[in-house]
Amino acid sequence: MKTPAGKECPYFYGDYFRGRKIEECRLLSAALPPLPWKPSLCQTCPVPAIRQANACSHLELKPRLTRPFPFLRQQVQVTAYCTKSKQVVLEPFIGCGECHPLPFALPGEDDDADTAA
Repeated sequence: MKTPAGKECPYFYGDYFRGRKIEECRLLSAALPPLPWKPSLCQTCPVPAIRQANACSHLELKPRLTRPFPFLRQQVQVTAYCTKSKQVVLEPFIGCGECHPLPFALPGEDDDADTAA
């Protein structure tokens, strides 16, 4: 569903049936303790971009609200954890590297190694 910022996010929920206007972020509401959501948080939230780049079903995102400087707005920051490899994911856009391993060499690089030897 599209967020108030216009991004497609799997955690955003909006109910507009028959004049209702119920909006929530289910990622923030599922956190322990539940974090308060405001539509302005969607502007800088990295979750839609992470989910677009990495659709791994084993990737769990844990949100937190931070304020970079006391005079700036709150922002959503996430830490990622892989439930399959049981490790913290350092780069959530790419993943842990074990669920969906990358090839050892890109096509065309094998030819260069043979000619150098």
